[in-house]
Amino acid sequence: MTRRVRVLGTGRAGSSFAAALSAVGWDVDGVTARDPAITATAADDVDLVLIATADPVVADVAVAIDPNPDCVIAHCAGSLGLDVLAPHRRVAAVHPLVSLPNAEVGAARLQADGWFATAGDPIADEVVAALGGRSFSIADEHRVEYHAAACIAANHLVALMGQVERIGAAAGAPFEAYLDLVRGAVENVATLGPAAALTGPAARGDETTIARHLAAIDPSERPAYEAMAAQARRLADTRKD
Repeated sequence: MTRRVRVLGTGRAGSSFAAALSAVGWDVDGVTARDPAITATAADDVDLVLIATADPVVADVAVAIDPNPDCVIAHCAGSLGLDVLAPHRRVAAVHPLVSLPNAEVGAARLQADGWFATAGDPIADEVVAALGGRSFSIADEHRVEYHAAACIAANHLVALMGQVERIGAAAGAPFEAYLDLVRGAVENVATLGPAAALTGPAARGDETTIARHLAAIDPSERPAYEAMAAQARRLADTRKD
């Protein structure tokens, strides 16, 4: 079924969703910036309004839209529940567990068999099905935990790779070599699970090597190394139970 959707928000998420849904045959009524005159009538003549603004203003945008019983009001925020979409009766959430660095790459990734967390009206699952993705439901009371895990998986991993780049550069090692190491480690996790995939000094209880690492690296890098070594020990302990 062809649906008509209006996207509110001109950032990476809004532009990515608009391009992706248009590519799979949905009638996308443009990507609209937050304009009070436009927002009030956003639910007119469409099946779905997708609010793709920054999380802190989603509720403000939702309340500014005149209610329309024939239209679903949805957001794509990972950490927010459906309560922020009051006073609308038909509401939904569709959050892509996908990194959207820009509109072009984001649109392609939204159509690449990705995972989406959905809630509320069934139209959320229609969005996922149209994009060829896979969906799972997250209850409102667990949305913040779910989003925290997503941030760790993507944002924190990227920050960690920034540390790899800095420490590797200090030793004169090419960053690309570490990228291949990371790819192999992620494949191991996918095949074996995190605990069985863990290797390195923390996995084998080699505290002497960890101490040598800490002594060698720049003092500014030590807190992050120590924090992740503690997490590696915690994971290693699960294999001993």
